[in-house]
Amino acid sequence: MKTRVIKGAVLALFGALTIAFGHLLGLDLDQVALLGVTLGGVIGLVPDRTLAQRITGFAIGFALAWIGYGLRAGLLPDIAAARALVVFGVIAVAMLIVVATGSRIPLWSTLVGAAALVGAYEQTYAASPSLFVSDSPTAATTVLLAVAMGVLGSVLLGEDIAESRHEEQVHDSEAPARHQAEVSA
Repeated sequence: MKTRVIKGAVLALFGALTIAFGHLLGLDLDQVALLGVTLGGVIGLVPDRTLAQRITGFAIGFALAWIGYGLRAGLLPDIAAARALVVFGVIAVAMLIVVATGSRIPLWSTLVGAAALVGAYEQTYAASPSLFVSDSPTAATTVLLAVAMGVLGSVLLGEDIAESRHEEQVHDSEAPARHQAEVSA
């Protein structure tokens, strides 16, 4: 329990540092710090595949979402059907990439990558789609810095997370037997 509190405190500290670094660098990270750090924490903390595979999946999803915004801004009319087509396309292509890699790239990490850009940029895009070329790089870099801080903070927490999950699974699988023994006694 104590180690989880420490780990949570480290990740929270990295969230605060994200805003501090943003101000030092002249970046407005206030709006995306929580989003980016928490999504970066997810990428770093989920014990599924290697960290490199999780980050690669994140980058793929992020790029697919950015391409989707580019298609919306440059080629598609601003109607619900076009937005639905882009959502379908981004998720379908992400799934196809996962299948093509033999699931070495986790689908969930590609979805987290897409969500990072959407969370950081959708409101700006909706206000002025014609500024995609100038606004999207700003949204992308700010949220990527915040995500990097979350990944870094979670990596500093150590690889014992997978071990903790295994211990939890063993404990959970033994719970019915312990309950049955308590009932029988």
